[in-house]
Amino acid sequence: MELLQQPIWRLYDQSLSALTQSPLTSFAADDTLCELVGQQLSPPTVRTWVHQASVVLGIQDHRLPHIHEAMAQLAMNGYHPIVRNSGGLAVVLDEGILNVSLVFSERTQTLSIDDGYEAMLAFVRLLFPETQAIKAYEIVGSYCPGSYDLSINGQKFAGISQRRLRDGVAVQIYLCVEGSGSERAKMIQQFYETGLQNETTRFTYPVIQPEVMASLNELLRQTLTVQDVVVRIQQLLMTTSEVQLRPFNDVENERYLFYLQRVLTRNEKMLAK
Repeated sequence: MELLQQPIWRLYDQSLSALTQSPLTSFAADDTLCELVGQQLSPPTVRTWVHQASVVLGIQDHRLPHIHEAMAQLAMNGYHPIVRNSGGLAVVLDEGILNVSLVFSERTQTLSIDDGYEAMLAFVRLLFPETQAIKAYEIVGSYCPGSYDLSINGQKFAGISQRRLRDGVAVQIYLCVEGSGSERAKMIQQFYETGLQNETTRFTYPVIQPEVMASLNELLRQTLTVQDVVVRIQQLLMTTSEVQLRPFNDVENERYLFYLQRVLTRNEKMLAK
């Protein structure tokens, strides 16, 4: 796909360095990259990131009638609940899940929502050439379902979202690489059951069917690690582009701290409701 064949790709690998940080830091990092890439202060960027056991909740999740009990249950399962001030529904993060952000500028070409999704779909297919079975459509019964759920033989292993800011577009995906996809889904199933307790709500929450979710290792019958996939990403980028491995510099860190404070403030307001 032409969008993936950039002259230069910046690769910002946080698959290890972000482990001990809150997922909120990743929202701030992607907002920073949206500005930098959008304003053409940085080349198109790939950021890889992993966080320890957390569940990122959307606004609608936080409106569950028994949300505090549901969040307490997540904590009992060893997963820290985080609320993001945006759309979407509950997503699981842990050390077996690799998150990837592709960040583009719209100053050179306008990108539709579907353009972004199709770029990530093409990227994932190139990452896993050992299968031709990756498809994109909504997997009913999965957590955080969407029209660009990625699946193999009807079992979802990834979901895609987008963030747009200051002429930058961050296309984000979580790749369930290691562990059990269905076990993660069971936890989210319990979260919604506890949060609803059979009450009727205006918003229709997903009815989770754990068997429709799996990890790449389960689907490909492999023993891939998250770090194996990070290496694949670097090798893939190097086939078509110059790759610059670099984190934020001092000037970029100033912008990151601005966005981090904004994310933290929004999160505090959300939790206070």
